[in-house]
This record gives sequence, C-alpha cells and structure tokens, in this order.
Amino acid sequence: MQNEPLSLPDFKINAVGPVSMLFINRHIMTFAEAINFIRQLPYARNKNKEDLTTVFADNCGTCSTKHALLKQLATENGFQGLQLILGIFKMNAINTFPVSNTLKLHKLEYIPEAHNYLKFYDLIIDATRINSKPSDFVDDLLEEVEITPQQITDFKVAYHKDYLSKWLAGNKNINLTLDEIWMIREQCIRDLSE
Repeated sequence: MQNEPLSLPDFKINAVGPVSMLFINRHIMTFAEAINFIRQLPYARNKNKEDLTTVFADNCGTCSTKHALLKQLATENGFQGLQLILGIFKMNAINTFPVSNTLKLHKLEYIPEAHNYLKFYDLIIDATRINSKPSDFVDDLLEEVEITPQQITDFKVAYHKDYLSKWLAGNKNINLTLDEIWMIREQCIRDLSE
C-alpha cells in the first residue's frame, strides 16, 4: 500500500445510486459530511444487515453497517482507495470499558472481536461512534483483511468464529466451547449497546 498524506478522504456526492440518493435527500452533499452523519448515529444493531439502507430507516448502526454503507457510497461515486476492513482485535476492559464486568465475570482478559472500519491508504477511519478513534483498538489488532460490503453478514460471522476456534484451541487454559465464548461475546455486544 502506498503512503499518501493522512487527510480524510472527501468527494462531492453525486446522484448515482440508491445510497448516494439517501444521503443527498438528507442534504448531505460530501463524503466528509456523510462520515460525520454516520458517526453521530447511535450504536445499535440493524433489523436487516443485508440491506444497508436500514441504517437510515433504523436511525442507527453498528461498525459493520455504518462502514459498509460508507464504502458503498464511495463505490457508487467511483471514489478509489477506500477499503472496508475486517479487523480482529483484543476486546478488553481498557479499550472497551463497557464489557469489563462481563469479561471479569467469565475470568477473561480479553475476547478476540471482529471490528469493521475504513482505511484510506495508511489512514484508519472509525465512524462507529461519535468519539471512536483508531487508537481505541489499533494497538490490540491481531489481524485484518479487506472485505466487501456484502461480506459483513455471513462471511464476517464465519471468519470471526473460525478465529475464535483457533484461539480457543491455542489457549487450553480457557475452558470454554465456541458456543460459550460466542454467548459471552454476544453479552459484550449488548453491554456496548446500553
């Protein structure tokens, strides 16, 4: 990947597709304005992750739907260089404080968590929440892979569960099954939504 100046990507949104029109209809005319709008939406799961426009209907989103929507907006407008990333990071009490009680209850230092964000050259963009920033997770990244907006559902879950299976196999001191660690992870997600 080539190094470019670390400035936020921006472009004028044109009426070239359904996602673009949803932003334009809300008088959001640039990609920078779109990032700001998405960042300010509440963090909550969408009713239908396969239809990215539900971010507008539900007036909320997760790291998956918010960043996939922004990536789709860039794609519709022919904007190059923006990547949708699936990263696995060590979700712990320091970088994700709301999950601290759940982790403590199950005697876990951390859980490998799948997180979506955008990359523009070397710049990481996290629009999950109004105060989200790459420093919240980048030092705890275990691996990352570029995905498409269509891969935030089944592919992401399968990738995450595969990682967790390998992690459990390599950490024999953690006496939990994949189903048990997934249930703990789901409680952590509920903790984040509160």
